[in-house]
Amino acid sequence: MTVFRPLAYALLSAPLWLAACSNDNDSAGNAKLEVRLMDAPGDFRSVVLDVRQIEVHKLDEGNPDGWQTLPFQAQAINVMEYVNGRSALLVNTDFAAGDLKEIRLILGPGSYVIGRDGQRYDLKTPSGQTSGVKLKLDKATLRDRETYQLLLDFDVAKSIVERGNWNPINDKKERYLLKPVVRVVAQDIKGGLRGTVAPAAALPQVLAIRSSITTPDTFSTTADASGAFQLYALPSGTYRVEFYPTTAAPTGQPVYKPKILTGITVVNDQSTNIGQVSLN
Repeated sequence: MTVFRPLAYALLSAPLWLAACSNDNDSAGNAKLEVRLMDAPGDFRSVVLDVRQIEVHKLDEGNPDGWQTLPFQAQAINVMEYVNGRSALLVNTDFAAGDLKEIRLILGPGSYVIGRDGQRYDLKTPSGQTSGVKLKLDKATLRDRETYQLLLDFDVAKSIVERGNWNPINDKKERYLLKPVVRVVAQDIKGGLRGTVAPAAALPQVLAIRSSITTPDTFSTTADASGAFQLYALPSGTYRVEFYPTTAAPTGQPVYKPKILTGITVVNDQSTNIGQVSLN
């Protein structure tokens, strides 16, 4: 049996979405939109969803069918890997500021579960393969130069229903129906990280790596000519901050060296100041 694990390697992976969070790089009128998936555990070994497309609908759209497709590559996702606080990053993209009213997941025919008996059972989705699984959003407002996160909390126990007339002799595959029960948690992400480097002439690249999750997120910026740096829209958590000089020290002066700081805490609605960092 092969269970796809694309979330560590492909577009669902946090590292592959290397978010350049320097304020200078953000486009005017744009916010950042994250979509994440986590799971409330169920009594299965694996639950694999065949997710083909993710769309959102804006409140100011005149056309009721005016869905906007988010940058997401169709993937098979084993949601059982994302429990106990772990989440999968599905989308991380620039998006026009404004209000959202719905998010929709388009599912393909390839969803399945592996039961406790070790057997694979196909999941039939009554509507998810055509009109999609629609989830209403309440007061989801994306603001300019801020990051907004939609966390999709998939409830396995409630979403997978055994057919009442299932016959283990004649219907070995079609044992379960998929009727998704998903709770949407929406929040602004407003954590930050700032400081200075010395010597400023080192002009280092600064990486903030959220090490408190299984698959670390990475955010980056560059210190300016005065040595100052700042990262915006960081999720709460514990970070490892790495500094890599991009210039060489003048002859006769101490060499510029990379530096790594660990255990840096970021809290939502606050900007953590790590002070001055020496690169000599």
